[in-house]
Amino acid sequence: MNLFDLARLKEELHRTNKEIEQEDFWNNIEYAQKVMKDKKAMEDTIDGHTSLESTISDIEELIELAEMEEDEGLAEEILDMFDALKDDLEALRIKTLLNGKYDNCGAIVSIHAGTGGVDAMDWASMLLRMYTRWCDKKGYSVRMIDLQDDTEAGIKSATLIVEGENAYGYLKNEKGVHRLVRISPFNAAGKRQTSFAQLEVVPEIEEDLSVEIDMEDLRIDTYRSSGAGGQHVNKTDSAIRITHLPTNIVVTCQNERSQHQNKETAMKILMSKLAELKEQEHKDNIKEIKGDYSMNTWGSQIRSYVFQPYTMVKDHRTGAETANVGAVMDGDLDYFINEKLKQKE
Repeated sequence: MNLFDLARLKEELHRTNKEIEQEDFWNNIEYAQKVMKDKKAMEDTIDGHTSLESTISDIEELIELAEMEEDEGLAEEILDMFDALKDDLEALRIKTLLNGKYDNCGAIVSIHAGTGGVDAMDWASMLLRMYTRWCDKKGYSVRMIDLQDDTEAGIKSATLIVEGENAYGYLKNEKGVHRLVRISPFNAAGKRQTSFAQLEVVPEIEEDLSVEIDMEDLRIDTYRSSGAGGQHVNKTDSAIRITHLPTNIVVTCQNERSQHQNKETAMKILMSKLAELKEQEHKDNIKEIKGDYSMNTWGSQIRSYVFQPYTMVKDHRTGAETANVGAVMDGDLDYFINEKLKQKE
């Protein structure tokens, strides 16, 4: 099994450890944190490979023992270990598909309620819960940057930063329109309602020197935060809205502790969006990108979630489907994510 160049990885880890031992290593905090993050990723990869090799060795020894002692009782234990090994190998194979430019980055995820009135805003809040649960299962940290509540139910929009290795690689194909079909809890007649919400996913890019944002291209507005936060939120215009005029991309941030921090985070998100857009458009310079790239343009749906009259979640790109809607809404998304990644093969 040679899915990774472990020899090269171990050499790189050795060099990284030597660098960390230098007295001036922590003088540049941001750089040091990036190096420590890379070190952990390398260690996790090496440990995962070592664990797989150990499991294979254990299975081989058990098979030899069972044959030597003619012990059929070991067969069930061997089969259980083999099934677990297959799952681990599949997870490793999926990980090898995450080789895009930004796949190893964290992800900036935005959820927007679409057509469907109150039901759509309720659906957006359900998606927020679903993806937060998925992040918890993966061991990713989630930081809410902006949350626009609705007065009746649900949310109008939410933006969160998902931090962890390969978060963007796994989540990038989740962007698009998500469709819900159910009996509306907000309809007194109990009619079936179709609602829509859109997911936007961009990589969390620490720094991209190729992206230079001209401040003259920005309109920066301040406004009063609407989320939780007590007196500070109610009395200060600390929330920030930045509009990039050439592309009409709008970024808002209101959940940081100060206007300065909100502006800093909003600029970071804008830079990440522009860097990804430059990559998609195959442009050498941000100045070459013109046109409306706002979230107002909605494409076709990528996935449907049907609660009534039957239960089904179906991905329209891969054909993957399941009847276990409850598990999906609780964050069991790996099946759909992996099936889309496999299309890359």
